[in-house]
Amino acid sequence: MMQINTEQTRVATPFSLRSYSSTKTVDHGAIQEVFLSSECSESESERFDELITHTVRIGKGAELYHAGVHSQYLYFVRYGSFKTVLVSEQGFSLVTGFTMSAEAIGLEAITGEPYLCSAVALEDSEVYVISYRRLESLARDVPVLRLNLSRMLSREITHGQTRLFTLWHYSAEERLAIFMLGLSKRFAHRGYSAHRFLLRMSREDIASAIGVRSETICRAIARLRELSLMTFEGRSVEIMDLTLLKTFCQRGQTIKSQ
Repeated sequence: MMQINTEQTRVATPFSLRSYSSTKTVDHGAIQEVFLSSECSESESERFDELITHTVRIGKGAELYHAGVHSQYLYFVRYGSFKTVLVSEQGFSLVTGFTMSAEAIGLEAITGEPYLCSAVALEDSEVYVISYRRLESLARDVPVLRLNLSRMLSREITHGQTRLFTLWHYSAEERLAIFMLGLSKRFAHRGYSAHRFLLRMSREDIASAIGVRSETICRAIARLRELSLMTFEGRSVEIMDLTLLKTFCQRGQTIKSQ
């Protein structure tokens, strides 16, 4: 295993891959759930298992991969979390998304294009590394794998379109509420509380992701607290009324201060 320990974002350098002897851990079923399905045969599952033979550990603040580098690998987050960052030629940066454990990252490899964004670890993390060339070869023989790879790309496109719609039509506090509701659903899907969770990303990262200024995010937090929708203590979040939050996300201005 390779351990990358740095608190600074840096250009990703090639890393050596060594056999990882214990891939069948508690999250092994999660990776098969993402790429395959329960309908796959045992032999197909075993062939897929052969692709998951390497792992990389990434220290908080380090890059898993860098924008512009030719994509060769898909990654599956075993534990930890990442943010993806797009940097313009003028030097402006934009957080485009966050990836949690049990999620794939680096989907540009499916298209064969260079990575569009850089992926930065929000905490000490570990990922499984999957060669897309080998994955593509297996997908030719396993239709459900080919279908799921297509679905991953489709979800990325849908996510991008939804994000643009949200940025155009919703206020700052509505955008923040939608973002928090999305996190709540993702935590619940992993068996964690949908009401209380810890943010790994900074408020500045959230502000960038939802398209507002840092000072605006503070006002949006105050507004959601005023409406008794959620409370914030540092990076700890508690959703006070999940049903009310969902209603607010549908159209926030229908809710009056209590």
